Amino acid sequence: MKIWPVLAMSLSTWKRWLDSFLIALALLMFAGFVWFVFSVTAAFFGITLGYKLWLRLWLPWFQPLLGILTAGALLSGVWSWLSHNRDHQQS
Repeated sequence: MKIWPVLAMSLSTWKRWLDSFLIALALLMFAGFVWFVFSVTAAFFGITLGYKLWLRLWLPWFQPLLGILTAGALLSGVWSWLSHNRDHQQS
């Protein structure tokens, strides 16, 4: 019987994938923040194209990304805390 490669990965491999995913999401959210700052500044001078597009993308893109990033950061923190406690109990 073949085991799916995804299920056969070790916990450390899962943790590395989670950390890489969270870094990518953080960079994407930072790019969105930079876009927001520039678009608000441009809207102050009367150029509202970037700001209007950012507002249209807030609910379908940036808000879910923020929720996934927060949930992933909490999961990563709990994972690290549990592994730290397990290491101290074994020693």
